[in-house]
Amino acid sequence: MGTPSGTRTVEFPVPDLLAESVAAWLSSGQPGGGAPKLSSTVMLLRDTPASSAVEVFMLRRVASMKFAPSMWVFPGGGVDPRDADVDIPWAGPSPQQWADRMQLPADRAVELVIAAVREVFEECGVLLAGPDAGSVVADVSGPQWRAERDALLSKEQSFAQLLARRGLVLRSDLLSLRDHWITPECEPRRYDTWFFAALMPEGQDADDDTTEADRVQWIDPEQLLSTARTGSARLLPPTIVQLRRLAHAGNAASVVAERPHVIPVMPVPTPTDDGLVMRVTLPGA
Repeated sequence: MGTPSGTRTVEFPVPDLLAESVAAWLSSGQPGGGAPKLSSTVMLLRDTPASSAVEVFMLRRVASMKFAPSMWVFPGGGVDPRDADVDIPWAGPSPQQWADRMQLPADRAVELVIAAVREVFEECGVLLAGPDAGSVVADVSGPQWRAERDALLSKEQSFAQLLARRGLVLRSDLLSLRDHWITPECEPRRYDTWFFAALMPEGQDADDDTTEADRVQWIDPEQLLSTARTGSARLLPPTIVQLRRLAHAGNAASVVAERPHVIPVMPVPTPTDDGLVMRVTLPGA
């Protein structure tokens, strides 16, 4: 079967830590893996004054993580049942507009947008919310805001409860949909992940106060890609694709303003004459 019109096929080496399990899965003829868990991830972006590069905030997952250990990733995580709160204070495109953009039911789109904003707050202390539709909280550092993050992590409160009590609205207009990837069927832990981008809010700081990462850093995309090519950094295919796109961006605002064509992308382990690869079909020429 050929590549669908308007798309292109790209191949990636199978990450070393997956090579043995992928080969075993292919040889066993096992059926597809379990249903993937819905998740959201956010590329926080900023411009660098010293150069024309766009920087993105990233975390290196601790080596003990069961999924993607020691990989460089963007902040994000799975949808929580409490992300389905329809009463959340909301600004920006309506749930139906997000649903139309994502080609999803409105309630599912709301869950993913809320999960994106909640996760980036939990993992690096950046809050895409403000007292009204035209502003963002200027400072979310300090022990009171750390307590709010802890309460979200422990499930003592939902994100909607946090915003309502603080008199804040979720700024969905600060998010830009970028991509949609699904973990290959050969993986025991699978995620249906939607990628968003957002400008780093003025006055806020992204921090390293998370147990899921052993290192956090503002990254020059091209530099990290170069480091990965030497084997000194680990990246999964969807992260590589996002970094390649960011490396060619003129500035952070232009990335967030874009409306790229988004299709579901799922890597397929494929034997070739040169060994196993992960083959994907991406939108665009």
